This record gives sequence, C-alpha cells and structure tokens, in this order.
Amino acid sequence: MTFSRRILLRRFAAGALTSAAITPLDDYPSASPPPRPIRLDKNENAYGPSPKATEAMRASLQLANRYPTVEYEHLAERIANFHKIKPEQVTLAAGSREILRMAVTAYLPPGKNLVLASPTFDAIAHLARLAGVDDVVMVPLNKRYSHDLDRMLRESDASTGLIYVCNPNNPTGSLTPRKDLELFIGKVPSTAVIVIDEAYHEYVGGASEYASFIDHPLDDDRVIVTRTFSKIHGLAGMRLGYAVSSPQRSRSLSSSKLQWGVNVVAAHAAAAALDDIDFVRLSANRNSNDRQEFYNKLNARMLRAIDSLTNFVLIKTGLPGTQVVEHFRKNELLLGAPVPQMEKYVRVSIGSPEDMREFWRVWDLLPAHQMSM
Repeated sequence: MTFSRRILLRRFAAGALTSAAITPLDDYPSASPPPRPIRLDKNENAYGPSPKATEAMRASLQLANRYPTVEYEHLAERIANFHKIKPEQVTLAAGSREILRMAVTAYLPPGKNLVLASPTFDAIAHLARLAGVDDVVMVPLNKRYSHDLDRMLRESDASTGLIYVCNPNNPTGSLTPRKDLELFIGKVPSTAVIVIDEAYHEYVGGASEYASFIDHPLDDDRVIVTRTFSKIHGLAGMRLGYAVSSPQRSRSLSSSKLQWGVNVVAAHAAAAALDDIDFVRLSANRNSNDRQEFYNKLNARMLRAIDSLTNFVLIKTGLPGTQVVEHFRKNELLLGAPVPQMEKYVRVSIGSPEDMREFWRVWDLLPAHQMSM
C-alpha cells in the first residue's frame, strides 16, 4: 500500500489533534523501576516519554520504509507554530549536539576561536577541536556559578567565531540572568555568533531572572537558540533537537546537516510531545518535588549543593569525585562524569523515588569523610 503526500500530511494532522486533547494528569502512569544499572548520569526524564508520544511512535512504524521528507517539513512547521515564528527559522537535527556540530562547521573556519564557560556542557569544545580549531577559550564561572560575562567579553575579539552559553548551565544547574546576557550580546564583536543552549528551559519555571531567547527574542540575527526533545520530553533515545535563528543563520547551519537525519518515528514522537502540554507540566512538577526531596536528604546529611533549576544537582561530596563515581558504579548506579574543574563535586540526575532511595542507600555506604558546610 502506498501513501501520497496529502495522505501523509492528513495522518500527521490527525496525530496532532489527538495529542492536543487534554489528558488528566492522573492518567500518566509512573514508570516501573529501571533495570540495573540505575542511570542518574545523563539528565534524562526518569518517567519516560509522554504516552501520546509513545502512541505516535507505534503508529508511525508503518512508515519506516519511507524517507522522512514530509515529516521533516511538517515538524518544522509545527515547531514554528508552537513558537510563533517562521518555518525557515527552524533547523532540525539528530539531537541538539548535532546542531552544535553544524554551528562549528558554519562559524569556526580556520583562524576563528570559540569562547565558552568552564565548567559547562563542553560538547561544542570537543567538536571544535575535532574540526581542527586550536583556540578554544574556556572562562571559569563566577562565584555565583553564572557565566562570567565580563571576562568572556574580554576574551572575545575579531577572531571569535562562536560564543556558547548554556542556560541553565550544565553541570551546575545555575542561571545566568537574562538582563546580563542581553548587555553581553550587545557588546560582543559583531563578527561573533552566539549559541544559547536552552536544553533545560522547561524546568526553570517562573524564575524572575530567566527568559527564553525564543519566547522573548532579541532583534539580533547573531543569536542561535537550541532546544532538545531529550530532556523533559523523555525522547533522548530518539535523538532529536532543533535550533531557532534567523532564516540566514538557519541556512548556514543546514549547509552541513545530515540529509534526513531526523527519522520518521522521531518526527512523529516530537510532534506529539510538543503538543502534550499537560505532560510537560506534570514532568516539571514531578521534578520540582523530587528535587526538593533530594535537597531534604542532602540537608539531613549536612551536605552542600549548588542551587539548581534543572533536573540534576551538583553536590559537594567531601571526597574526590572520581572516587564517588566509582563507588556508585560498583553498586550498579551511574552518576555524571567527574567535573575536573570541581574535583570534589558530582552531578546527580534526579530520578524516580525508587531511584533516589537506592541512591541514598548507596551513598550511606561511602567511607566516613569530612563534610564541608
């Protein structure tokens, strides 16, 4: 049986109507306890994807023999409608990491440098080095664990091709205030492109210092904003992210994209996930409650942590991070990789209550050590 373009679009639209229907929050099932090892290392949604996204994936399997030409176009339109922008401002990719690779290719030719914070999500630094970029400037966070924008500005010059800002920042979970970022962007060299990674946007809530650069854009075509379906939408395994930028920047990014890199199943899942506002709200609320319970357990053990507005927490352990991560690994529980710049900290993704009970059981098996208040 074959499908015309019109039929495919009609099916996609039908899926949108289904996913747009309101689902009572109580209808979302809790995920079963995961098999070993327990994974608290990648900042995934421990409760899985939206049931509507899961159903969209099942329904789209019959299209696995088709290249995702129609799906790609329609998903870009759906994202554009969601953000009230033009489809030509949307760039799709196999995860936001792929968007970062595309930005490196487009804006870091020979002789250009990259400026970013330290520590941060440093995939873009790795990608830049793989592409032959020798000058990667890493600027330590300030005392509030925000980006040190004054120093980043001093490190930026006519040779700067890209500036990367992860906000909220990974691995610290901390914010850089929106007003500070606006002032910074206005001062950086005109030749620099600024990538703002909003992977954890949906977890922030109503923080007064935060505002998305997609929802509240600047009139500056140097800004590229990345989002992902890997975090709150629970689709990390499907590998789908996107960028929002000016049409010109989108064309530059797309010049090195993998053709049809977004598969049919992922496209249908993302469309359903994008419309399932109830699930996003539920996931954010669950995470907020689970994170607060995690802080309660920290306080009971007189431990310190950096205030987080994400689905992970960076805690001060009193022991070398490598030792703590290895201890948990031996007990079949995975934590984030040690942070070289903060050697006595470990990053813990917030899991289900069952996950976190096991985390604290294993924590309490650590050797006695001096805690720093």
